[in-house]
Amino acid sequence: MSLFTPIIGQNQAIELLIQAVARQRIAPAYLFAGPPGVGRSLTAQYFIELLFSNTSSPTNSSLQSRIHKKNHPDLLWVEPTYLHQGQLLSVNEAVAAGVTRKSPPQVRLEQVRDISQFLSRPPLEAPRSVVVLQQAETMGEAAANGLLKTLEEPGKKATVILIAPGVDSLLPTLVSRCQRIPFSRLTQENMQLVLEKVGYGEILSHPEVIAMAQGSPGEAIACWQQLQQIPVDILEAATQGIQTTRQALELARDISKNLDTEAQLWLVDYLQHSYWRQQQVYGAEFIKHLEAARRYLLSYVQPRLVWECILMAICSR
Repeated sequence: MSLFTPIIGQNQAIELLIQAVARQRIAPAYLFAGPPGVGRSLTAQYFIELLFSNTSSPTNSSLQSRIHKKNHPDLLWVEPTYLHQGQLLSVNEAVAAGVTRKSPPQVRLEQVRDISQFLSRPPLEAPRSVVVLQQAETMGEAAANGLLKTLEEPGKKATVILIAPGVDSLLPTLVSRCQRIPFSRLTQENMQLVLEKVGYGEILSHPEVIAMAQGSPGEAIACWQQLQQIPVDILEAATQGIQTTRQALELARDISKNLDTEAQLWLVDYLQHSYWRQQQVYGAEFIKHLEAARRYLLSYVQPRLVWECILMAICSR
């Protein structure tokens, strides 16, 4: 039984990693390139098990648990953060602390410095040290340049794994120092297999969510969870049609008041897919208005003003 048995639909990526270990040709840096939610992070965890145990057989449960909980002394797992009152908070930490998120999280220069410091010491228990940089595409220029220096000399017993959507999302100089491991979107059959396996089979009956996921089970689950967080009255008002200016203004007020920026951006995506399925009713012009809303929200225009303008424009048509 292979360590990678739980990974579905990524045979090419798994074969490349297994062969790298079997032939003792482990690269100093890898780029796990592909859409989010298709198994990149989970594959990284099993690959680390393979590196730490140096065998193709399943490892002991203790090692597996430490790796999947990301508390092994020779593993550093780096995620994008928010900067709040001088502290770096992960997405989960920010949610738990009730922090208002006005911009997307990013991998910061301070975190890249932590990577350099981590790799400067020899491994304590495992044959090598491993750093995983999740959502590497969120790095700013300073952080990317700092990481570039680290990748030039990561150490003889160290491996860095960058997880990103693709080569175009990173500096070419970073990509050139990594061995690319390709990940692809799942087929409809594999999507159904994964969602039913993890207990989210109900998502399959919601075409908007499946359309937004685009072959990514992780994205489908994230969309489904986000959908549950949107107040029912807001969702109904936005999807059932806005008939009057007053309705548009009230909905704009409710959206800006009850949803943070990330949730509003998600709602834009959801409404685009919902309107697209109902083109005979709404037409393509509605989708263009929502795309404009996305641009304005990302440009930090006042959210209520954005929604008032967009919803009134939709109402007028």
